[in-house]
Amino acid sequence: MRLPGWWGGRGKKGVDEMPVRLGTGGYGRTPVTPVRVLGFDQALLWVCVALLAWGLVMVYSASIAMPDNPRFKGYTQTYFLVRHIVAIGAAFVAALLAFQVPMQTWEKYSGWLFLLSVALLVLVLVPFIGKGVNGARRWIPLGVTNFQPSELAKLAVVLYAAAYMVRKMDVKENFWRAVLPMAVAVGLVGVLLLLEPDMGAFMVIAVIAMGILFLGGVNARMFFLIAAILVVAFGLMILTSEWRRERIFAYLNPWDEKHALGKGYQLSHSLIAIGRGEIFGVGLGGSVEKLHWLPEAHTDFLLAVIGEEFGLVGVVCVIALFFWLIRRIMHIGRQAIALDRVFSGLVAQGIGVWMGFQAFINMGVNLGALPTKGLTLPLMSFGGSAILMNVVAIAVVLRVDYESRQLMYGGRGA
Repeated sequence: MRLPGWWGGRGKKGVDEMPVRLGTGGYGRTPVTPVRVLGFDQALLWVCVALLAWGLVMVYSASIAMPDNPRFKGYTQTYFLVRHIVAIGAAFVAALLAFQVPMQTWEKYSGWLFLLSVALLVLVLVPFIGKGVNGARRWIPLGVTNFQPSELAKLAVVLYAAAYMVRKMDVKENFWRAVLPMAVAVGLVGVLLLLEPDMGAFMVIAVIAMGILFLGGVNARMFFLIAAILVVAFGLMILTSEWRRERIFAYLNPWDEKHALGKGYQLSHSLIAIGRGEIFGVGLGGSVEKLHWLPEAHTDFLLAVIGEEFGLVGVVCVIALFFWLIRRIMHIGRQAIALDRVFSGLVAQGIGVWMGFQAFINMGVNLGALPTKGLTLPLMSFGGSAILMNVVAIAVVLRVDYESRQLMYGGRGA
């Protein structure tokens, strides 16, 4: 395949063509910007390090008083801090290893990784193997830590969907041959996740698959058809589940007496925390809501603690960092596609969709803009499996950027 624009190539009919969507970047009209040979995007790396470091501080701040709760009797004040540090350390080691893996290898074994993730999702449902917490069975105990297969499934779906689109590029306009097989694969994962239950992870994985299909060039009409089917499916899940309906009603009016001490408890106290922070916050460590008022303050509602202690300024800084991060990841993906590295580009953009959508949902829940959903804030919230897979995903993006820079300077690009 020949490339358009700045490579001087044209399609068979004399018109610049690409099999995937590059967005609005305008690569056919953009001059090449010199970059350091064999380097990688250091700004992206340091933004991720900043988010991890800030998250570490906030996890300690949000969890320091938890041993006072009878539920966590016997824990030390640094229990969650130490576990989070260990998780970050393990994630960096895994990321260094992942960065060494060429994208061709990721593409070659993407199917096997997807099958492994499905097998683990089945395994977590087996009695005496999967660990249940608060009525959900989502973790596999590994002695010193617990592993959450749904986090691996997110990365596996990104890689599998990207490889799938590369294979189906010639039939991407055919619904039965291009879209339906992918829908069946995602549906299988979705059924397993709903049995845990983990509707939040299913939503993220469905959006990842849809995003890659769209960016891979699937007909827009088919894309909107899939989107409509998913919306209807999620609507039916809510209508047929009493506790999900209660969450929606609680979201609509969390201050009602019926919801304030029930399904709306977390949301109401999250809003109280953010309200107390006002513009500049009450200061690091000064949060009151983390003192056993706001449940899961160190995981799903970490942003509420940031809002209370750093105020509106802190929340805006977090949003700005994630906005820059996602924009940069998508740019790396578009650049790889422009270099005819379609799989690598779709993987990077799929990771951008994953991180962006999950961060958007978490922020929306904390700010009261969306119904309560058990999704952590990527790179910041407490959670060993999530931190591990988030950092590995960023390492894969850096590998994509590294190979693109190699190719632009005459290297092999792999």
